[in-house]
Amino acid sequence: MSLQCGIVGLPNVGKSTLFNCLSNAKAQAANFPFCTIEPNVGMITVPDERLNQLAKLVHPQKIVPTTVEIVDIAGLVKGASQGEGLGNKFLANIRETDAILHVLRCFDDENVTHVDGSVNPVRDKEIIDYELQLKDLETIESRIGKVQKQAQTGGDKQAKLQLDVLLQFKTALEQGKAARTVHLATKDEQRVAKELFLLTNKPVLYVCNVDENAAVSGNAYTEQVRQAIREEDSDMLIVAAKIESEITEFETYEEREMFLNELGLTESGVNRLIKSAYKLLNLETFLTAGPQEVRAWTYLKGSKAPQCAGVIHTDFEKGFIRAEVIKYNDYIALGSEIACKEAGKINVEGKDYIVQDGDIMHFRFNV
Repeated sequence: MSLQCGIVGLPNVGKSTLFNCLSNAKAQAANFPFCTIEPNVGMITVPDERLNQLAKLVHPQKIVPTTVEIVDIAGLVKGASQGEGLGNKFLANIRETDAILHVLRCFDDENVTHVDGSVNPVRDKEIIDYELQLKDLETIESRIGKVQKQAQTGGDKQAKLQLDVLLQFKTALEQGKAARTVHLATKDEQRVAKELFLLTNKPVLYVCNVDENAAVSGNAYTEQVRQAIREEDSDMLIVAAKIESEITEFETYEEREMFLNELGLTESGVNRLIKSAYKLLNLETFLTAGPQEVRAWTYLKGSKAPQCAGVIHTDFEKGFIRAEVIKYNDYIALGSEIACKEAGKINVEGKDYIVQDGDIMHFRFNV
């Protein structure tokens, strides 16, 4: 399942440093704009303690976590929607992603230049918002020109539906609002919206990059961001990218844990960010457990059992008969599949079963 989160932001806010922490890829992180010319792509392992707990009971030959794809996109600047900087290419890279991690600089450091001369995360956010909104407005107006006459004179119901959705988006964008703030009431409207691939209709997580002193509770800058996004359908995460890069240098888990404890953190910002990115993409995980492997599998939230079977192999979906499901907490409490069966904790589910995050699945199929 190749869904991507794109990391965006102005130059020198810490995008590539954060990307390096996430993927251990060697994206160039330098103190000047446009050091990331091509988008760097990393397959990131999603932390899931449930795998370790299952492995203690099952003793598999291997543990296989699931992954999420992260793309580091070079910094945008004012005028990107008109091609300033490397704008057109960057906007095209964003369009190809499914969700956006918007990194905002929330730290002072005279040794790291700011493209606009001062630290102001709300202003930085608004610069990128504005550029993305302008590009979306350009897309909307182009589409309106194509369907308006057809909708008004041709009696085409589909064209009328498209025009209605386009006009709703146009109104919001002209008011300086993101497309995702528009509430579309019907599934048909939502389908039309999805086909537009609007930049500001993508889900967004704002990542506030702070210094060590603000790693736990944030600072005045992060509070400004929190207030600025309070009416948006989006979340905010506080991460100290410089500290995260130091954590990756430790060789052992124990050393990393000790370092985090000294900072007052219970979990690394990178782990929290990966989990948040996974959630942002509307993804969940089902599990399989056996002597060969304990494995996490990614599926879209709301998927039914046959669709999830198809994640493992297309034949499983084609020949789906039933799914045998054990809830994770039952498995851990009882200690084995046999014990769950004896306790009546294995549910047999059919084609309409909506898989739940953490379900331990065994599919029966016939091809």
